[in-house]
Amino acid sequence: MTKDRETIVRNFRLVYIITLIVGTLIQFSDESEFAVNKSNKGLTHVPKDLPLKTKVLDMSQNYISELHLSDISFLSGLKVLRLSHNRLQCFDISIFKFNQDLEYLDLSHNQLQKISCYPITSLKHLDLSFNDFDALPICKEFGNLTQLNFLGLSAKKLQPLDLLPIAHLHLNCILLDLGGYYMKEHEAESLQILSTKTLHLVFHPNNFFSVQANISVNSLGYLQLSNVKLNEENCQDFIKFLSQLTRGPNLLNFTLNHIETTWKCLVRIFQFLWPRPVEYFKIYNLTIVESIDKEDFTYSETSLKALTIEHVTSRVYIFSQTALYTVFSEMNILMLTISDTHFIHMLCPEATSTFKFLNFTQNVFTDSIFQKCSTLVRLETLILQRNELKDLFKVGLMTKNMPSLETLDVSWNSLGYDRHDGNCTWVGSIVVLNLSSNILTDSVFSCLPPRVRVLDLHDNRITRIPEDVTSLEALQELNVAFNSLLHLPGCGTFSSLSVLIIDYNSISNPSAHFFQSCQKIRSIKAGNNPFQCTCGLREFIQSIGQVSSEVVEGWPDSYKCDYPGSYKGTLLKDFRVSPLSCNTALLIVTIGVTGLVLAATLTVLCIYFDLPWYLRMMCQWTQTRRRARNIPLDKLQRAFQFHAFISYSEHDSAWVKNELVPCLEKEDIRICLHERNFVPGKSIVENIINCIEKSYKSIFVLSPNFVQSEWCHYELYFAHHNLFHEGSNNLILVLLEPIPQNNIPSKYHKLKSLMAQRTYLEWPKEKSKRGLFWANIRAAFNVKLILDTENNDVET
Repeated sequence: MTKDRETIVRNFRLVYIITLIVGTLIQFSDESEFAVNKSNKGLTHVPKDLPLKTKVLDMSQNYISELHLSDISFLSGLKVLRLSHNRLQCFDISIFKFNQDLEYLDLSHNQLQKISCYPITSLKHLDLSFNDFDALPICKEFGNLTQLNFLGLSAKKLQPLDLLPIAHLHLNCILLDLGGYYMKEHEAESLQILSTKTLHLVFHPNNFFSVQANISVNSLGYLQLSNVKLNEENCQDFIKFLSQLTRGPNLLNFTLNHIETTWKCLVRIFQFLWPRPVEYFKIYNLTIVESIDKEDFTYSETSLKALTIEHVTSRVYIFSQTALYTVFSEMNILMLTISDTHFIHMLCPEATSTFKFLNFTQNVFTDSIFQKCSTLVRLETLILQRNELKDLFKVGLMTKNMPSLETLDVSWNSLGYDRHDGNCTWVGSIVVLNLSSNILTDSVFSCLPPRVRVLDLHDNRITRIPEDVTSLEALQELNVAFNSLLHLPGCGTFSSLSVLIIDYNSISNPSAHFFQSCQKIRSIKAGNNPFQCTCGLREFIQSIGQVSSEVVEGWPDSYKCDYPGSYKGTLLKDFRVSPLSCNTALLIVTIGVTGLVLAATLTVLCIYFDLPWYLRMMCQWTQTRRRARNIPLDKLQRAFQFHAFISYSEHDSAWVKNELVPCLEKEDIRICLHERNFVPGKSIVENIINCIEKSYKSIFVLSPNFVQSEWCHYELYFAHHNLFHEGSNNLILVLLEPIPQNNIPSKYHKLKSLMAQRTYLEWPKEKSKRGLFWANIRAAFNVKLILDTENNDVET
């Protein structure tokens, strides 16, 4: 069996194989547990270590020549077994007597010459085709296969009653391999197939058709012939053979697969089928040989509704295009498909055509196709995929005279539109338009049918959807995936939009108001875009959460962050950001309120713990220590009699004598007091001056009583005069009680000036604060002085 022959039947059998295997597999929750694939492993026997729960076993394309009961009996639940493409020569079906659930058995493409039968009543698919049987391998036990719907057979010769044992079965399909069929000279054989819906006959792929057998089928609905090779000599024989198979009134589908013929013979086959009851005629893999000339064709009334021709190879290189195209363009059928043929043109029908459906996928049609064609007035669907169309304007012009056209597919071309006048001409009946996989840009929105409802523009070069589009009010479905759109469009201009596909674009910050503007939207697919997970995306994510999960397709798996890098790959539903950081006004208010609260808290704490007082005292102490360090050495070595002269009011004498003097003298600080150290006989003023000059410091105890004392004023005046004269910092102001500024007499301008310019020490009422007060006082006397003990004028 050649590779070509294997390829021919593969497509036909694929439907049956997939249907049964998939139908079996979907019953199981874990396919890997029940399906075992041992195909193409170079095996010579069935492995012994197969799982006991195996339901599907594929042993195809190996070198197995024998199969024994012990190889398969332990798989009691086996449903599908594929043993095709092995080396089996004889086979006993009784080895499956313990596999009562077996439904699918494929023994095709082996070397079987003999088979021993056994009734496996559960079988639905039995394939014995492409083997070396001399006669059809049918035995009476097959009559018990009441569930059988597919039967594949091979034979080199046919007998009329070969299929009698299964005549009562209601088969869906019989595959009959006649590749090895040979006919004795002058002896025509016959075969009666009593009941099947589908018959597939496979001939030898390299031999000219020569089957003379008379095959009759009752109630045949679908006929497929593969590997048909015709020339002028055997064309009539083939048509005669075909007439035997098409007698019944139920044959509605006829397929020729892999056919090589002359153009003349092909036209004769068309003519033969035209009056027949066949409604759907398909030709796959057609090769035309010898010549293509004009052939007469009579388009009588026909039951044929659809003709499909796919993949045409022409070995004729010089021929009349008109002779070829005319046969197809004038056909009086509803549907015509000619794809993958490399036709460069198609003629416009001469008279009003019956075509409602035309499919010319993968040809070489240009913009000239159907221009000025006014006979396709019934055409409803036109497919021109994968051609050489370039100008969208001309495509629109082509539809001008197609008043019934509703669906137009011109995808996978090279269509562009560079006009800006918006004067495109379209037939008004188009409701479905596929312009995908072209090179269209934003300007395409100015050249679209006015009543289009379904528009496919995916895989183009569109960067934005213009806001001034006003001609698409009927649009319901829009596909703009795989473009370069930056924004999610609203529905202001698409008032009827219900389906939007806009994935795989460049949308980073979709509008949060999309769902508000698109009230009719029932499906949106916007995943796989480079979303920027920043504050601007929060509202969009929230709006998605407010709609049904069925509306947002692919959510949440295809909606992922692309920026910033820290969030890359994160699902949008898992993206979290603080509302505070995204609201500038709220952030400013929060910072302001926080600052005010903090300031108020600090103020309350300062007031409660009297922190300003501590700060002033610490500052005073620091400044005093600094001034003491800055006094010149010669000044410090100057002889003084006292460390300090104290000036106070008599009303404050109790505090001075009980608090201030004892504390200072305890630190060996010599104090000069007027009642103790003034020299009798001298005036008070002279004593004041002498005491101030002979003291290192002057301490003034300030209080409301102080400003009422005349002598205190003199002492302050002379001390202040000495301050400017000597240029020293010898004043220490102690505020025993607060003195309101308005209570200080105007003559005390020096006191006001000193209190404003110099730091004073406050006597704290709380005992806990007095330690720092005394520390500041003592800091002013941290230098050892050489006191003059001579007392000429002042009593010691």
